[in-house]
Amino acid sequence: DSGQCDAELAAALPFSLTGAQRRGIDTLRRDLAQAQPMNRLLHGDVGAGKTAVAFAAAHQVVRAGRQAALMAPTELLAEQHARTIEPWCRRLGIRVALLTASTPRGERAAILAGLGAAELDLVIGTHTLLGEGVALPRMGLAIIDEQHRFGVAQRVRLRDQGDAGAPHLLVMTATPIPRTLALTAYGDLDVTALDELPPGRIPAETQVLAGVRGRDRAYALLARRVAAGERGFVVCPLVEAAAEEPARRGGRDAIATAAELTTRLAPARVALVHGRQDQPARDRAMAAFRDGEAEVLVATTVIEVGVDVPQATVMIVEDAHRFGLAQLHQLRGRIGRGGGPSHCLLLTSGVKTEDGARRLAVMAATSDGFRIAEEDLAMRGPGQLLGARQAGLPRLRFGDLGQHIELLLIARAEATRLLDDDPALARPEHAPTRRVLAERLAAATAFGAESG
Repeated sequence: DSGQCDAELAAALPFSLTGAQRRGIDTLRRDLAQAQPMNRLLHGDVGAGKTAVAFAAAHQVVRAGRQAALMAPTELLAEQHARTIEPWCRRLGIRVALLTASTPRGERAAILAGLGAAELDLVIGTHTLLGEGVALPRMGLAIIDEQHRFGVAQRVRLRDQGDAGAPHLLVMTATPIPRTLALTAYGDLDVTALDELPPGRIPAETQVLAGVRGRDRAYALLARRVAAGERGFVVCPLVEAAAEEPARRGGRDAIATAAELTTRLAPARVALVHGRQDQPARDRAMAAFRDGEAEVLVATTVIEVGVDVPQATVMIVEDAHRFGLAQLHQLRGRIGRGGGPSHCLLLTSGVKTEDGARRLAVMAATSDGFRIAEEDLAMRGPGQLLGARQAGLPRLRFGDLGQHIELLLIARAEATRLLDDDPALARPEHAPTRRVLAERLAAATAFGAESG
């Protein structure tokens, strides 16, 4: 009963859904009502509300007496999902648990027992969900967040944790994907895009500032906003310049910048996060920033995805010309999540390439993630975007993904028609197609096993 689902969802969520979210939920509901397992990619701009759409799907599955699992690539992101979703679950009577490598042994045993007895409806976790002893006998939906960080084999293993038949699959990414690339790199998935931001979300004011004067302006603004009770990020391309390879030296590094800002912004407190720290140290620094014990977080791109601090209104990116468009857009999406004005300051110094200058100009000109994704595709080509070359996206000998969208649509429609007409490709005339698909499936499975 979609009407009853809508009423329950409206009572559980502390905000109104956007039109794009409603359309996405309607699409998922139609998929979930089918006997054939859903295979769908949900992507959208930063802050478009993918979590709420995924929760609506889990809610429908739980109402039908099944279980759902949500797997995220890091403990930070899994914990954030749990903090967001648990209050919604309480309002609907959905029994939910968080399972990560940090879960205490006794609590882990209780969670595994609850899952195995179908006494838990929804589990949120990391790769731990793929471990031995994890079983969801009534799993009806597997949700994978930031799916590009998981291999094909891991996606399959999560689905195999259930024994009630192949569950529905929803994979999500916060990186808007150009339509052409979605049709090729994700051709095995149906695609839903969230192309609308919640009302009241004000795009960050973005400026490109150069040299020492530009840096001084940026840090003066950060000091003012921190004094007003807000928080800010400073992102650096390097962890420690002296320890980098010679080709990478010359940029600002996080360790030195954190030390400088500790003095420069006193009495404001500065936390530091980078990839060379162990997980507990990163978690402590992130918790300090999230809880207000530190007003400024200096970091590398480990904070690119999955950090939600509504009080953060300033993002300063050092040597911004060294970052890709998708990275810069993700970083900018970390601020302004609590409503109100926010500021993204892209600092540059030294020699900039033509591509680097163009990327910064695009960032200053638009906050539309889908437009940025198209510009990224035009600049980098399909083989580099989203790691598509590493993911096995074939190079087209005679086609161009940016120019031949209509041809791609026709080809996809023809492939769908062929499979609808002969799902097993059993007819003699389809034997060559069946052989090529078998070869590619074997290659993709081997690649997933190696990368997963």
